Amino acid sequence: MRTQVGIIGAGPAGLLLAYMLRRAGIDSVILEKRSRSYILGRVRAGVMEQATRDLLIELGLGDRLCRDGLLHKGFEIRFANERRRIDLSELTGGKVITVYGQQEVVKDLLAALEQENYPLHFEIDDVHLEGIDEGAPCIRGRGAEGPIEISCDFIAGCDGFYGVSRASIPDGVLSVLSREYPFAWLSILAEAPSASHELIYAHHQRGGAIYSMRNKRLSRHNLQCDPDGAAKSWPADKIWDELEVRLNADNSERLPRGPILDRVITRMRSFVVEPMQYGSLFLAGDAAHIVPPTGAKGMNLAVADIKCLAAGFIEHYRAGRRDKLNAYSTICLARIWRVQRFSWWMTSMFHRFPDQDTFTAHMQIAELDHATGSQAAAASLAENYVGLPHSC
Repeated sequence: MRTQVGIIGAGPAGLLLAYMLRRAGIDSVILEKRSRSYILGRVRAGVMEQATRDLLIELGLGDRLCRDGLLHKGFEIRFANERRRIDLSELTGGKVITVYGQQEVVKDLLAALEQENYPLHFEIDDVHLEGIDEGAPCIRGRGAEGPIEISCDFIAGCDGFYGVSRASIPDGVLSVLSREYPFAWLSILAEAPSASHELIYAHHQRGGAIYSMRNKRLSRHNLQCDPDGAAKSWPADKIWDELEVRLNADNSERLPRGPILDRVITRMRSFVVEPMQYGSLFLAGDAAHIVPPTGAKGMNLAVADIKCLAAGFIEHYRAGRRDKLNAYSTICLARIWRVQRFSWWMTSMFHRFPDQDTFTAHMQIAELDHATGSQAAAASLAENYVGLPHSC
């Protein structure tokens, strides 16, 4: 098989790149290790920045997003028996966030591509890349019907943190910068009515907690927990009791409860590789960077990467130039590090660290008080939360 761009991974990054290239008349093919049903059912982040929402609508992918997505003009921060609201719209000149699950974005993209008979190959094992440093890259793998081989001009590695793309780059090329946090999130998806019409972030002496929702009948909650624990060690009653303690800043309300449909423990890390390209291979999304989920930036960062990468491919095929492709890492990393800073800051404010002393606890409260009590500080928080402008 011959194509112009070979894409590894059918998550939001890979699917969005394929869709943008298709609209520009550039051929591509996607290879995905997992099954189609797994990709559609995988529950991930659900907070969409303004620029991400705008891009999807501009691309003609906004029908369900505009109908089912929940617009939020602000969110609440609870700490030290205080409730403070960050008015995102007021502080950013009308920008908002949208609660719309990542799996819903995947559904929209997959439906749009399949409607055009786009070549998607699921359950492809033993994928390996060849010739990425020789200008004639090739992707080899094995599917249900036997070996598969794709010759292409470029490869886009959109296959996540554990994918084959980054691992295919020779040792010594990439600088890896990372930080492991000494806690994790227990994340649950529950069939329970909304406790609030907006997101809630809570700082508590027992650990951080976050309330969000997926729609009017599904809620999504996160509890700080031991990274070495097991989700099954958290029975439903224990989860709801702990959430109620941490989210209920002044003991004035009960948290709506319901059946827990999914629970998973997610370790917290920051991770960046530099550069995000090598030869004919370009990394995007989780293959190149991970942020702690406190700032709700994972999918949004991937979308920003893809917008730049698509612009580079379009310039190459339309104008015969590689200026944007050559600058891809530099452009993306400038934005990525600003988002890493914000995610690190949010994580440091809302989580209790092991062996945390009283001085650190007071510093966290002071930081939260400043972030929510100062107009300038609140504006900075809001600017970052609704999302920095795309660089391309």
